[in-house]
Amino acid sequence: MSSLYRKLRHYYWLLSVFSKKNAKFLTISFIAGFFLIFVFINIFPLFNSLFFQKTDVIGIVGTYNLQNIPDEVKQEISNPLVTVDQNGEIRPVLANSWEILNNGKTYRFHLKADLYWTDKKKFTAHDIEYNFQDVAVQVVDDYTLDFVLSQPLIIFPIYLTKPVVKQPLIGIGSGYTVQSYKLDKNVVTSIHLTPNKENLPLKTYRFYQTEDDLITAYKKGEITFFRTSNRNIADVFSNWKNTEIKRDIDYTQILTLFLNTQSSILQERDARKSLAYTIGSFNESGVPAKSPIPPTSWAYLEDVREYTRNEERARSLIEDTLKESTASSKLTLYTFFDYVDVAEELKKNFEEIGLDITLKVVSYIPDKFDMLLTVWNPPVDPDQYFFWHSTQTQTNLTKLNNVKIDKLLEDGRRVVNVKQRKNIYNDFQKTILEEVPAIFIYHPYLYTVSRR
Repeated sequence: MSSLYRKLRHYYWLLSVFSKKNAKFLTISFIAGFFLIFVFINIFPLFNSLFFQKTDVIGIVGTYNLQNIPDEVKQEISNPLVTVDQNGEIRPVLANSWEILNNGKTYRFHLKADLYWTDKKKFTAHDIEYNFQDVAVQVVDDYTLDFVLSQPLIIFPIYLTKPVVKQPLIGIGSGYTVQSYKLDKNVVTSIHLTPNKENLPLKTYRFYQTEDDLITAYKKGEITFFRTSNRNIADVFSNWKNTEIKRDIDYTQILTLFLNTQSSILQERDARKSLAYTIGSFNESGVPAKSPIPPTSWAYLEDVREYTRNEERARSLIEDTLKESTASSKLTLYTFFDYVDVAEELKKNFEEIGLDITLKVVSYIPDKFDMLLTVWNPPVDPDQYFFWHSTQTQTNLTKLNNVKIDKLLEDGRRVVNVKQRKNIYNDFQKTILEEVPAIFIYHPYLYTVSRR
């Protein structure tokens, strides 16, 4: 014990002597070290950005092959023939100009002659591949392409606004080039992009089968960025200090209750209106949707009929309808797992006005239904012919058969003047909200989860 004590005294004495002799040096070293640590912490991000290129690793849920990669990726690696500006005007991108021939049945596109694919090969009309139903694609020469339609369609160029991609994932004229990709039994697992312009980060897209896989990937640091409309997923990371969560409105989607206009009591318009009057707001999930055309569209009409919650009005409408009809008050509501919470709330509201509701959760769109609650992606152009016209038996989920709506949808496809089209789609929005083949509930919030 005494030996240990002597050793401690000896080391203490040496340390004291050293400190006294080198006090100035130690003080300066301490201050300099503190200053260097402070500078390193504050300057390193700038140093890192100057000498090391930033890489964004984005997670996406879904199963994709090389032929059907997400539009988000396509838009990064290539450009379309034409685009539609915020005023609804069609503008050339890869195309130089176009003309209409053969009484509106042929669209001749003239391509720009000085463009190259990212594989350094020249861009020509022979590279263009489209698979439109009832449309023949014919190459006239290296820079001229004909689209021959079976019937005239004045708005046809609108369908050429998707990026042109040559397999395997070769683009043209955009901000990024596909450096590499990985497959697992023909399923894309990742895509690596390099920028074609300065000040753009490297990007990697990683694909996951489920949202649980996506969450795990973020926790493990496999990805630095993902988007979700599921608030519960975003909340998982709400207390992470190194994570930022941003909330936006996703106007590309509408949570919609589709009503079978040929089914039971829902054949009656007042019955459909009664359902609309029972639905309240879902402020925690999104912002109210007023019509099938979103606010981001040039054809959007702000001043439309709104069905604010009015239980008394709803009960009166459904009771009067039941008195005058032999139809049953029993209805089946179908939905998908992601929307069960909303569906249960709707079921409760509908039962409060005297309806007998059966809720069924499915993984597919049933062939027959009374009501179907799901998210719907309205097209960028206001042309919604495929969704509401009576002749479209495969895509008109509500089986709507309305002469006025049919006529408006037909006229909207025949007119190219934006002002005239806007007037047509204003009438379309007013009419469809009066007819109520569907109830447009809300545009969901979109959460962006990213590392700081």
